[in-house]
Amino acid sequence: MSETYSWPVAAPLRGARLRLEPLTVAHAREAVDFLDDVRLHRWIGGSPPTREELRRRYRRQAVGHSPDGRQGWLNWMLRRHTDGQLVGTVQATLHRTGPDRVEAELAWVVGHDFQGEGYGKEAAAVMARWLRQRGVARFVAHVHPDHRASAGIARSLGMEPSEEVHDDEELWTTAPDAERRHDRRS
Repeated sequence: MSETYSWPVAAPLRGARLRLEPLTVAHAREAVDFLDDVRLHRWIGGSPPTREELRRRYRRQAVGHSPDGRQGWLNWMLRRHTDGQLVGTVQATLHRTGPDRVEAELAWVVGHDFQGEGYGKEAAAVMARWLRQRGVARFVAHVHPDHRASAGIARSLGMEPSEEVHDDEELWTTAPDAERRHDRRS
């Protein structure tokens, strides 16, 4: 019998310019607009999803954990304070690496038309702070080696590139020393 865990539930969060809304199926209606851009999929892979594909995906993800319970799934949609526009998403996939140790695999996507404004960095920082407050010990992310903006977000979270490559993306991780330094700065 596989061991399952109780995972935190995504809560509404606020940044200086963004609201991070816990993912719901209803977000598919708006998210399809910024995800329907082939330029974006150069970095995130795949092709633009249909509204129905997003509904099915969001229905699975909004549950908050994998079907076997071994991973926690936290997903937020990013909405600007100024005009209510949905501009992207951040997510954390949690798993236990020891009895009292949780690691989060982070990801972020900002719609192509909203890139270059610092939204990804702001939202990732808000999410990371929330995760640290809940005892997450280590962050990892997969970043395409040519995606400088995404590497900048990872670096701002205290992550460093490793030698590992998975599906043409480099694994970035927080080292124990970097985690302690970042905690003191936060």
